[in-house]
Amino acid sequence: MKRISVDIGGTFTDCFFAWDDIYVESKSLTTHHNLALGFNAALDNACARAGLDRGDVLREVDSVRYATTLGTNALIEGKGPRVGAIVTHGFEDTIHISRSKGYGAGLDEQKQGDMADAERPEPIVPRSLVRSVRERVDSVGEVLVPLDREDIRAQVRELVDNGAEAIVVALTNATENPDHEQQVLEVILDEYPAHELGAIPVLLSSQVSGRKGEYVRAQSTIIDAFLHETMFHALNQLSSNLRDSGYAKPMMVIHNSGGMAQPNSTDALQTIHSGPIAGVGGAQHLSESTGMGAVVSMDMGGTSFDIGMVPEGGVQHYDFQPTIGRWLVSVPMIHLNTLGAGGGSVASFDRIHKTVKIGPESAGSDPGPACYDRGGMLPTVTDADLLLGYLDPENYANGFIRLNPKRSVFVIEEELCDELDLDPVDAAKVIKRTVDEQMAIGIEMELRSRGGVVEDYTMVAYGGNGPLHACGIAEHAGISRILFPPFASVFSALGAGNLKPLHIHERSAYVVLYEPISRSLFDEYARFNAYVEELERRGREDLERQGYDGSLVRHRLEMDMRYGNQLATTAVSFDINRINRVGDVLEVIRKFSDIYGQRYGEGTQAPEAGVRVQTIRVASFIDGEVVHFDDLSAGGERVAPDPVDHRSISFVNEEHPVDTPVFDASALRDSYVIHGPAVITTESTTYLIEPGWRIEPTAQGAVWLLKETTGAASGPQAAGAAETPGKGA
Repeated sequence: MKRISVDIGGTFTDCFFAWDDIYVESKSLTTHHNLALGFNAALDNACARAGLDRGDVLREVDSVRYATTLGTNALIEGKGPRVGAIVTHGFEDTIHISRSKGYGAGLDEQKQGDMADAERPEPIVPRSLVRSVRERVDSVGEVLVPLDREDIRAQVRELVDNGAEAIVVALTNATENPDHEQQVLEVILDEYPAHELGAIPVLLSSQVSGRKGEYVRAQSTIIDAFLHETMFHALNQLSSNLRDSGYAKPMMVIHNSGGMAQPNSTDALQTIHSGPIAGVGGAQHLSESTGMGAVVSMDMGGTSFDIGMVPEGGVQHYDFQPTIGRWLVSVPMIHLNTLGAGGGSVASFDRIHKTVKIGPESAGSDPGPACYDRGGMLPTVTDADLLLGYLDPENYANGFIRLNPKRSVFVIEEELCDELDLDPVDAAKVIKRTVDEQMAIGIEMELRSRGGVVEDYTMVAYGGNGPLHACGIAEHAGISRILFPPFASVFSALGAGNLKPLHIHERSAYVVLYEPISRSLFDEYARFNAYVEELERRGREDLERQGYDGSLVRHRLEMDMRYGNQLATTAVSFDINRINRVGDVLEVIRKFSDIYGQRYGEGTQAPEAGVRVQTIRVASFIDGEVVHFDDLSAGGERVAPDPVDHRSISFVNEEHPVDTPVFDASALRDSYVIHGPAVITTESTTYLIEPGWRIEPTAQGAVWLLKETTGAASGPQAAGAAETPGKGA
């Protein structure tokens, strides 16, 4: 396996480089003006460590995979073209009414309940750029009112004259019959040919989403159009850089569905959160391959804190109508809870609540935290960590960035000390405690809202700042087992390297598996199987278009199901792809009942209300090589290594600074145990072991961080120490 996978974040560009049996991790600062420069720096560093020439590597490597938050950032910053929309006559206000719930989308429960101060987000498509055409298709795809091509031409010209730089076509019931949307596209291409100057991107809602729901389908297409230009130029820039460096194969782009595809088979909407989701994919593979059970993943980078959840058995949670920014969309996306709390997150004083607020603003990579000494003038989490003594100013990011503690003291004094009436170190403790509590609350809410019990989960912590804050977060959340996986600081990039070529296609389908009034089971097998065959065909064609052998394509059937007229639907994955007899119907109902009981509690099932299918979904994919995690067991006789230094460190729960042993990467051997308090500094991250915790490295490079049952222990055989995890812990 020869593979390069890259996660381009808001602050750092992470690179995981696999060359046969050689695995190398590398980081560089993200260069937002030209993402290729940050990639080149990270790859040059990785090649130097492996003793290889970058040109030779790019000529021989199997694949280069990119995960990026560029689309996410563009949406947050509102950077994009003026988008116009063409809708069915009579539906001109659907987008702006937003199902009457648009004021609350993307907000927490407290803000959703504040009706008096509710404000809708500024619409991406202003009302002045919405035009309608006279047409109508009914709910089963029959044409009731045919299109008038001259009417289309007039509406398109009006949009262009009013400044539309991209056009979205979202007609009623286009999921059942997309012919009218195709006709609109033909007229636009006839009026503004793609090969001529003045051509504008045109996106059809029927091609972006296969599910019913006028608003979410239209909004999905609008966001896709809004991000299209940004992603096109960024990916083209990265692709050109690869070609100029001798890489002749198509590059791969990570999707938020947990798969990947070439740029020509990627929608801009599919790149949202792709970097953090690659990390969740890595956590899923870790859970499946080691049998470690239920996992909550925690990715703390420079800009954000991302929480993922993988229940026992390794099946990820999907959002099928996720909220992206402030908009509800219709795209299958692995569930992710993102908080604006990373190492570069700005700490400010909240004058209303008289406390410190963390994020969501971030110093990013330019200028970065104040201690980077590049012009940052606001205190960040990294500044607090430095001031508390956790970070080595001479050995941060392998010495690539020299930190200036005086700058951290200055900005914390300027912004917080007077307001809090504290000295800089105590103010830094408040920042540390606040960010840890904020992230712990996010983890607890995530687990409990989905039926999880915190004590049953192992936290998998990664990202550049994950090992630094894991103890504090786990203390607040009540978690006693933390695993830092191999290559923890670039684990999302590693996860991107393990993902499969995958496409998900879906369609709305009203299928009643059990009708309670007549007490009858579904028997229209041919209709159901025709739906599935069509979705499989589309997935297979997507992969064949990218050069894959169609005989290698595998399909997984999923359905959104509910009892009777319940509003809540449950996504269920099946081992069968066809329904051919009564036994198959009963097996589908049984599987739904089992999943429903696990999520909402055994005994809550209500088959007497009927069993219905709302959406049929097919994931088409091709299996490939992965980085294996063979054994994460820790145990046996261990000894404590000798520290390389001591440093005065201020812990949040200690009144006075503590003289703390400092270790380097050589301490992460599977024969060692280190009891807190301690600090381990490696070239890519810093492990903070707070009092009452211990670290036990494994042979493969993973590190267990375990809570001592009776406080801080004094040696490897200390009484009351927590049980050492083995395989399957």
